[in-house]
Amino acid sequence: MKDAIVIIPTFNEIENIEAILRATLGQEKAFDVLVVDDNSPDLTGLKVKELQSEFRNRLFLETRKEKSGLGTAYIHGFKWCLGHNYNYIFEMDADFSHNPQDLKRLYDACHVDGADLSIGSRYIKGVNVVNWPMSRVLLSYLASIYVRVITGMNIHDTTAGFVCYKRKVLESLDLDKIKFVGYAFQIEMKFKAYLKRFKIIEIPVIFTDRTKGESKLSSGIISEAIFGVITMKFKSLFRKS
Repeated sequence: MKDAIVIIPTFNEIENIEAILRATLGQEKAFDVLVVDDNSPDLTGLKVKELQSEFRNRLFLETRKEKSGLGTAYIHGFKWCLGHNYNYIFEMDADFSHNPQDLKRLYDACHVDGADLSIGSRYIKGVNVVNWPMSRVLLSYLASIYVRVITGMNIHDTTAGFVCYKRKVLESLDLDKIKFVGYAFQIEMKFKAYLKRFKIIEIPVIFTDRTKGESKLSSGIISEAIFGVITMKFKSLFRKS
């Protein structure tokens, strides 16, 4: 088995991609990286291909035909990583909102402390968010409270996208039945792991909003999260996860 790989989904991240890849691949602890690019018009994928010659056998690229949502990008990446025999599989954004230096802390939570799923949490110790307007901080924070109340999960940052999975967690889930594609995808993955009683640990991190490129947040993604959680919880009451 191979050790650890970080999945970075991209769409028009040319301003960030080289820096985030160098920062991730340059960590003292060795992490491979899989970029799942949705055929970015700004040629993000081409930049990744250029860097592959420098980071042989550590940097990989999967290019999809079009922008199809965060959730499906991660599902594509999960299947690729499982097929290439990685033990620890990470989710991380391309825009430095997640600090690559925190990867080792998430890894240790699983590899050393016995977690099956570790979460880089903005809310486990207060609110650790930098450069977000107060309206968005409140939206995100209250959304996590809402999800905790509806689902019963004892997770403070339910929408977090900075996560480490042991392969057994992903192997236990029917990835083809994960329904949501936006922030609700992050909630659904945690909820499915919670229902299977995997050990989940939150690690406090500082989330810094992007300084380059554009956010992919939309009203449709927010609506999916709000109403999808209720549907997901309701269905879980009547059938096994």
